[in-house]
Amino acid sequence: MRRFTHAGRVRAVIDIRVPDGLVASQHMYAGEAGRAFVAGLPARVREFVERWELTPDGEPMHGMAALVLPVVRADGTPAVVKFQVLDEETEGEPVALRVWGGDGAVRLLDHDAATGTMLLERLDAGRMLSTMTDTRKAVLVIAELLARLTAGPAPEGMRRLGDIAAEMVDGLPEALRAIADPAERALVERCGGAVREVLDEPGDRLLHWDLHFENVLASEREPWLAIDPKPLAGDPGFDLWPALDNKFDADDVVWRFDAMTEVLGLDRERARAWTLGRVLQNSLWEVEDGRPLVADHMETARRLLGR
Repeated sequence: MRRFTHAGRVRAVIDIRVPDGLVASQHMYAGEAGRAFVAGLPARVREFVERWELTPDGEPMHGMAALVLPVVRADGTPAVVKFQVLDEETEGEPVALRVWGGDGAVRLLDHDAATGTMLLERLDAGRMLSTMTDTRKAVLVIAELLARLTAGPAPEGMRRLGDIAAEMVDGLPEALRAIADPAERALVERCGGAVREVLDEPGDRLLHWDLHFENVLASEREPWLAIDPKPLAGDPGFDLWPALDNKFDADDVVWRFDAMTEVLGLDRERARAWTLGRVLQNSLWEVEDGRPLVADHMETARRLLGR
């Protein structure tokens, strides 16, 4: 990065090299939209650094879907800019963050609706919840955050769990025909049966959908805050899955599930049905992509079904 003076201001000339890992994941999973996103990233970074009067403050970070650039605002406040493909999952992120207003989640400072680019408060990216050695304590942190995040109704226009669940049930018969193993086929069928039982009551709470250990970061404002929601309107039981699957331990599945349902005050049987719905959702994705079902997911279903 070079700097030059123009019209009395010190401005940054940004030369961002898009990380290879982000390029690969966008090309693999996002298709043409991902390729266009990667190609346009350097120009987009320059645009928003100038528009929001930011100074880059460190190397960019990335996951599979987004580039995150540490910056400092004109008033000296540290922040980050998140650049990502705008799609049905990401378009709800700023909406949810505004609803939460920093209560249990990272604060949204600014947002560009046309591109999905967000200016966010800076958390401690070096201290994810995944660094906590006591997995049970980490699960309780997730549960306590979920209790706050799912406390209120989702705003109008949010994707709805009821629609997603109905699509899963409709797609189940074809998927079952593609599962060769009889035991796995029976488990997935039971997951579908559990979803059918709660399909008429999908709930209306604002869900995070993806609150795993690496989507919880430490901060100065609070010990732990959630990031990167893929929000839905639905039953909070649908939000328990990531904390069951992270750092998977088959013997801990039931403990984690019971602990979270207790903290959130959920009906255990409804929560179990919606958690089995996550197993169903993941299984349908695996079948669609021609991959084998995930053994840990199957074991989670067995444990929740009492084998």
